[in-house]
Amino acid sequence: MNATLRRAIRPLADALINQIAAGEVVERPASVVKELLENSLDAGATQIDVKLEAGGIKRIMVADNGAGIPREELPLALTRHATSKIASLEELEGVESLGFRGEALASIASVADVAITSRVADSDSAFCVRSGADGIEPAAGSIGTRIEVADLFHKTPARRKFLRSEATELAHCVTQVERAAAAHSSVAFTVTHEGRTVLALPAQAPRERALRLMPDEFAAARREVEQDAGAVRVHGWAGAPTASRARADAQYFFVNGRFVRDKVLTHAVRAAYADVLHGASQPMYCLYLTIDPKRVDVNVHPTKIEVRFRDSSSVHQFVMHAVQAALAQSVQPLPPSTIQPQMTDTAYRLTPTQQTSFGVAQTVANYLALLAERPAPSASDTNDESADVPLGFAVAQLSGIYILAQNERGLVIVDMHAAHERIVYEKLKRQLDQRRIPQQRLLIPQVFTASAVEIATAGEHGELLEQLGLDVSLASPTQVALRGVPALLSQADGAQLTRDVLRDVREYGGSRVLTEHRNELLSTLACHGAVRANRRLTIDEMNALLREMEATERADQCNHGRPTWVQLAVGDLDKLFLRGR
Repeated sequence: MNATLRRAIRPLADALINQIAAGEVVERPASVVKELLENSLDAGATQIDVKLEAGGIKRIMVADNGAGIPREELPLALTRHATSKIASLEELEGVESLGFRGEALASIASVADVAITSRVADSDSAFCVRSGADGIEPAAGSIGTRIEVADLFHKTPARRKFLRSEATELAHCVTQVERAAAAHSSVAFTVTHEGRTVLALPAQAPRERALRLMPDEFAAARREVEQDAGAVRVHGWAGAPTASRARADAQYFFVNGRFVRDKVLTHAVRAAYADVLHGASQPMYCLYLTIDPKRVDVNVHPTKIEVRFRDSSSVHQFVMHAVQAALAQSVQPLPPSTIQPQMTDTAYRLTPTQQTSFGVAQTVANYLALLAERPAPSASDTNDESADVPLGFAVAQLSGIYILAQNERGLVIVDMHAAHERIVYEKLKRQLDQRRIPQQRLLIPQVFTASAVEIATAGEHGELLEQLGLDVSLASPTQVALRGVPALLSQADGAQLTRDVLRDVREYGGSRVLTEHRNELLSTLACHGAVRANRRLTIDEMNALLREMEATERADQCNHGRPTWVQLAVGDLDKLFLRGR
């Protein structure tokens, strides 16, 4: 800047300070709605009504039945940095209210016309104060507070150019109400636009409120999350990986009742889905974190949507493990059978002695050995009607790919390769957690030609390969010898398995592979160990796979996020065949 043009340092006028603050707090009508909702909730309201015109651009009115503002305090409500929420630095460091800055109403009043009408319980009348006007006027009103904001940004016309269509602004306003409603289910909310009701939520239980606001498919695909460590607790619901979405539009996270967009929490949830949800798919969740207010800083940004944890690493691990535990709940017990009346005379549940292969099953040598930790059940074992077998009993194999089973609800269809891949994958994870994957020695070493890069990788990372259950050594300048493979993968193509593992080790960075890419590497191993398509299984082998699925965490989806089984209820089958019409 030219020295002759230098301007002296001087205090800013209050009006300009308010304008600058408004630029941080008030971006659009939804920003106003958010601030007013927080004030109503802090006042203990149990009913909040929002009325909008022109998407909130022309008019926003938020009325509540909270505690109200005494007459003598009304003028201060429009004054910057005047608040009842905090009074000291100590209280700021442990904020328990949603609002606390004391600048929202002043900032809104700097860009719009604001009128506050309020009445407290021991007052015979309500009183009103208006921005830009002197004095307090008596007014009609019930106990609580009503705030009206008119002609948003009319004092700063240039900022109106950044607003979207009325429909878009309305949608953002409704989103803010939904976020507040998800965190405060005991409060009733209504939103009307141009006299038409667009949202009506009665006071209800937290689960009912969450299901009301989440996509329809979330109700049937949710897993309950519940972990309590005393100083911190997380609860709520996370969607099954098979119910993922293309956009992150069904993700709610609340910290002490405040909706937040926090990188630590978002990453923790995403990490929990790491080995069940791949690509760009987005999980659904509605989660609530309760933590000592002194352990989280909410005074990070004027919009109060960002937070900073005192110990972010511990919070990250706590949330990640809580969601992981919920997703590990696999093959949920089935509800009581709801057989259609016309089906009651049908042979509904076949015992193993009644099952038939329909001429497609044939013995697969060593298949049961792949299920090493659980032997195949005998007919006498599975004939126990009290056995917990949600996936039922196998009746046939279809196209060498699918297992058809019958349970109390109807028909279960299982993708045998995807299901077995998950089973092997989870076993490999458990074994590696114990420091080393058990190895099966080969009676005759398998020698095969390898590239120079593969030979170099094998020579450099022999100890790592040993941890993975592979015994690979140099046989000649152009060949390697495979003398041992993971016990669970004893029937795999050893040469191809070794090449794929060497490729992963090279691409993922050698020594870092077990810390940064453990799941990807084990997924490669599991794919080689899973039963392949077009391998014919006997009924006992199919039942062994079903029982393994029931005992395996995350068995509802494969390592790539696809479902491993689907259920067709008897009622679904009736509809296909138009029965009962």
